[in-house]
Amino acid sequence: MKRRFASTLAAVAAGTLLAGCGGGGPSGGGGKISDDKVVLGVLTDLSDIYADLAGPNSVAAVEMAVDDYKKKYGDKAVAEDIEVIKADHQNKPEVANTQAKEMYERKKADALFDVPTSSAALAVQTVAGQAKKLYFNTGAATTELAGKTCNPYTYEWAYDAYMLAHGTGSAVTTQGSKNWYTIYPDYAFGQDMQKKFSAAVSGAGGKITASDPTPFPNDNYSTFLLKAKGMNPKPDVLGALQAGGDLANVVKQYEQFKLKDAGIGLAIGLLFDSDIKAIGADKLAGTTFTAAWFWNLDDESRAWADRFKEKTGVRPTFVQAADYSAATQYLEAVQKAGTDKAEEVSKELDGMTFNDFFARNATVRAQDHRVAHDAYLVRVKDPATASETEDYTELVETIPAAEAFDKPSPACSMG
Repeated sequence: MKRRFASTLAAVAAGTLLAGCGGGGPSGGGGKISDDKVVLGVLTDLSDIYADLAGPNSVAAVEMAVDDYKKKYGDKAVAEDIEVIKADHQNKPEVANTQAKEMYERKKADALFDVPTSSAALAVQTVAGQAKKLYFNTGAATTELAGKTCNPYTYEWAYDAYMLAHGTGSAVTTQGSKNWYTIYPDYAFGQDMQKKFSAAVSGAGGKITASDPTPFPNDNYSTFLLKAKGMNPKPDVLGALQAGGDLANVVKQYEQFKLKDAGIGLAIGLLFDSDIKAIGADKLAGTTFTAAWFWNLDDESRAWADRFKEKTGVRPTFVQAADYSAATQYLEAVQKAGTDKAEEVSKELDGMTFNDFFARNATVRAQDHRVAHDAYLVRVKDPATASETEDYTELVETIPAAEAFDKPSPACSMG
């Protein structure tokens, strides 16, 4: 890419404040809608270990954003015809690469959303840069997306490994678990999580005494869990840095091998409501973790979650909420720009500050396209205190946006 997107001026940032509440038609940018239609692609895991935290319900979230945009603008909508398409990347980077090319080139997608699995997300980022089409990552946690692999077409919307580690790693260490044994999935997400957790634990006065990569995906962690029990000195805590179905397997086997009875606590790097449902809230009650959002945060969040449940039958994960947020802000930017041309839409997004039910005190950083917003240190509820079956999470502490995410990486160059 040989030229850099123009920096967004302060006036543009002010003009896009609370973009979800904007009015009227386009404010400039000119142009028109390519192919007379805006196409939003949801590239996700439709059937495997991340299907519950993203998957078909991420598609539903983007469809909700489209419906709300049409209701808001009616015949004043710049994007009159909007199509939502989907594809399954099977958590494989080579499949994600092929599907992204297919969606951008043949199916004429203007923007892609979701993409759990960091290796797949990095592959899609490369394709987005080649196609010069927008990509909103909500499902992958690798910090590389806004770091050394950043490009002007990719936005990292929901969370990253730094946010998870510096919330959970710091808190658990400060509470007394100084010596950690970590196990992490052996691909981009896990490797990044391991680095970030090591830094967070060390910064809080603790130490990663041992760590092991594990196969991905995997259903047997016995080797690693038995190793933990036999370590000398014994670790205070097992840091499980897996996600989705893999995490459920770790926790179930942690119980099976009675590590808690052996005095080894459990710290979880990434936990979704779908994981708590699969594992059992009774088994996780009291577990502290970091979340980008949870559905029972406040009245605004509950109101959207109620609508989501009406459509899908379940409560949303934060990835699904982030998909709605990203699709909504993308469509608002199209509305303001008067076009779906990627560079014009990015001019509206870059530097924008906004609040919606998902992202509070949010800024779309022009330097690296990371969306910095408030995050939350939370705890799994005792089921006896839950207001309903899917009420799993309670707030411990709000982590302000300026603390939740790292500063822009010097490795990121938008040029």
